[in-house]
Amino acid sequence: MEQPAVRAAAAPRAARRADDSRTARRAEAPRTARIVDGLLAVGTVAAVLTVTVRLDGRLDAAGTLPLAVWLGALLLARRRWPLTVLLLGVQAVVVFRTAGLTDVGWVWPVSAAYATLAADDRPGRPGLPWAAGVGLAELAFAGAWETGPGGAAPREVLGSLGAEALWLAVLLAAATAYRNRLRWRAELDERLLHAARERDLEAGRRIAEARLDIARELHDVVGHTLTVVGLQLRVAAEALDDSPEEARSALATAQQVRTEALRDLRSLVHVLRAPDSAPDRAPGGAPQDPAAGVPEIAALVDRMRSAELDVRLETAGDLAAVPAPVSLAVHRIVQEALTNTVRHARASRAGVDVRCGGGRVEVRVTDDGRAPAQPPGAAGHGVRGMDERVRALGGDFSAGPHGEGDGWLVRAVIPVPGFHP
Repeated sequence: MEQPAVRAAAAPRAARRADDSRTARRAEAPRTARIVDGLLAVGTVAAVLTVTVRLDGRLDAAGTLPLAVWLGALLLARRRWPLTVLLLGVQAVVVFRTAGLTDVGWVWPVSAAYATLAADDRPGRPGLPWAAGVGLAELAFAGAWETGPGGAAPREVLGSLGAEALWLAVLLAAATAYRNRLRWRAELDERLLHAARERDLEAGRRIAEARLDIARELHDVVGHTLTVVGLQLRVAAEALDDSPEEARSALATAQQVRTEALRDLRSLVHVLRAPDSAPDRAPGGAPQDPAAGVPEIAALVDRMRSAELDVRLETAGDLAAVPAPVSLAVHRIVQEALTNTVRHARASRAGVDVRCGGGRVEVRVTDDGRAPAQPPGAAGHGVRGMDERVRALGGDFSAGPHGEGDGWLVRAVIPVPGFHP
């Protein structure tokens, strides 16, 4: 199964392929258009001359041939000036017919011009109404001309012009269908391109979120481990000569913390290798570690006490019933807050208060340190990570001076809908 990072990296390539495909079609369009226009021009000339030969049995070089060449030449400019091409074509047919130079039809010799104008869908150019209007005007003129003095019988004229009107209707309907198809294809291309770009943006967002998740986990696990192990090694070094038992206890605690850190890192690597649908991934991409949660805060506090920090722990509610993503976040918040207290606050006492109930979990960590429980000037990656964890779960987070005196307060409230232990 493809991994999340691989899929995320593939999304920008999909967007680029969509753009490249669209660009290639646009680059190919002018050449294809010139070929089509040339074929239409040649086809129009051939059709007009062929019909004339079949009707008259000969080719009139003075009448039909110039008309056919003119109508074909006009089609070379049909894309740029479709209305002008149609008007000039209709005008030529009318002039040649009324002058008695040809007997070709009224509408069909300019079929390509009618279809081109009806299919024109450029903004501000209502091609279909113009094509229909010009066609009706031409047919009306043809009817008046052919039924005039010395003209054909009305029934004969009605039959021929009825066929021309039917042909015009077919042309306009086909052109309208073609125009709608082009419009649908353009909209489809736009939607596909938009979807590819959205996938690209989503992939970038997921990559950024994954990097933040990894950064938070590494910061919390490694920072806490190094801090506690360092303190325990210092205790062991100081007690090695006078109190070997205390030194051994400190080394054992350091070993335990190191083992738990390796477990946490293995859990993180497992999540990174697992697919998105794996059950051990919490909302927002954070890994769910069943061994790190609210119930394990007591063991965390005991380790900090062994690091010569007097920690008071108070809890309320059914801690074991807290959902795993929230439980992990609360554990990491307490872990990071106490780690910052030991490393930066120079505190001797700290308090941890975790309360579950009323559809939310509230955690408060306080200390009596004389400096902010975060690295000076860093505004800390740890504080930022705690804030990101809480907000990813829809909660509120704050960290700042505690009361009027010394000390620091870290507070987080995370909603848990439907959670009423």
